[in-house]
Amino acid sequence: MPRWFYRLRQPRGRRGEPKAFLWTEYRDLIVAAHRRLGRPLVLDWDNLNTHRCAQMLAFIAANSRWLTVIRLPSYSPELNPVEGVWSLLKRGEIANRVLVDVDHLTGLVRRGMT
Repeated sequence: MPRWFYRLRQPRGRRGEPKAFLWTEYRDLIVAAHRRLGRPLVLDWDNLNTHRCAQMLAFIAANSRWLTVIRLPSYSPELNPVEGVWSLLKRGEIANRVLVDVDHLTGLVRRGMT
């Protein structure tokens, strides 16, 4: 049964603070999911530069006994669920809304992806 593990990053607007996940944050999420499930993982990944950086490739190779990564084609909205999130934003279902908190945003994204 597929499961969806995620973490939200909320930049605070501090100078020099990264706005996107670092490779180490992806690594930590993958390790946490593996520990929680206690089983091998299969990731369907797009070609985000963080997914392809040397450190991430080394991490994937070092953990190939329990981690399989399937690379998606460069543009494949029918295969990549995050494309549904972007289309929600572009259609304005999430854009230009007053959000109460991160849980409110998460609920809107989940409902929009079903």
